Amino acid sequence: MAEPTLEQVFGAGTTQDATTITILKSNLPGLTVSASNTAEALLTGILKRAAVNLTDANRETNLDQSVFVDLSLTPSFTTRINGANTETFIRNTISVELDKAYGTVEIDPDDY
Repeated sequence: MAEPTLEQVFGAGTTQDATTITILKSNLPGLTVSASNTAEALLTGILKRAAVNLTDANRETNLDQSVFVDLSLTPSFTTRINGANTETFIRNTISVELDKAYGTVEIDPDDY
């Protein structure tokens, strides 16, 4: 098998050159596209989109795939306190696993 493509991971129309990557916001699941999407909303959309093809099953059958993005389907709850204010939040979890050949333990993007 081969390394997952830009379009498999980030959606149709994704491109890159020597200095930029272009990901269409319309490819990001659940994102309401606007000129002022927050950085956190964009990151969440990118992770959700990556989870479509960077599955554990695909990683197990393709030695060229090194990354697995797992969207937890069971949320938890947390209470956060800010001064006199206490609020309960739903906490969703997205896990990212990175596999590389045995060697240094540092996370280096060039290894994946």
